Amino acid sequence: MRISIIIPVFNEERTLEKILEKMSKLNLGMRKEILIINDGSTDNSRKIIEDFIKENKKEDIKVISKKNEGKGSAIRVGIKLARGEIITIQDADLEYDPNDFKTLIKPIVNGKEKVVYGSRFLKAHKPMYKIYFLGNKFLSFLTKVLYGHRITDMETCYKVFDAKVIKSIDLRANKFDIEPEITSKILKKGIRIKEIPISYSPRKIEEGKKINWKDGIQAIFTLLYWRAH
Repeated sequence: MRISIIIPVFNEERTLEKILEKMSKLNLGMRKEILIINDGSTDNSRKIIEDFIKENKKEDIKVISKKNEGKGSAIRVGIKLARGEIITIQDADLEYDPNDFKTLIKPIVNGKEKVVYGSRFLKAHKPMYKIYFLGNKFLSFLTKVLYGHRITDMETCYKVFDAKVIKSIDLRANKFDIEPEITSKILKKGIRIKEIPISYSPRKIEEGKKINWKDGIQAIFTLLYWRAH
């Protein structure tokens, strides 16, 4: 069995080398395929990736560079190219701990689940920005109202899929609205989402956090739109 880990990258030179080191050392008890989708970075991200691959002779890490279209676009490219039986996503910053994948993949490996989300809110943490925390809570509540499935963290990066499931979904979002689109279409297919607690270390806006209140409004629209279509 092989896991494909998609890493969307846009101007992440400050944390990129550290996350590559973590991903490189990660042992999940199966083959790994790391797909780095460089979404038109204008900083040194591409050079850092290429130098890391060359210096460490990492054949399981591949980089695909494309024009800047957004996180959703990068994820869609990654899903299309992924060859693993399990597919997941890793942000290029240091907010999430890759070691949590060891727990997240188990229900899929054991054949008990098709989709697993890592929830930041099933484990106690102190939110850095209350508006992000409340926004996430509202979106999760709206998901329950619209789709009849209780979920605590719809916006989590750590979404783990049986490859056949995620590849069967026609995803169209280019930006952060990829998160509600994925959740909406999985739930409309009648597929259960299993949530497992994960650790989370939020970064500050000045450290490169890109999502903002406009993306929250877009997420609401996306949940409503795909409920009706």
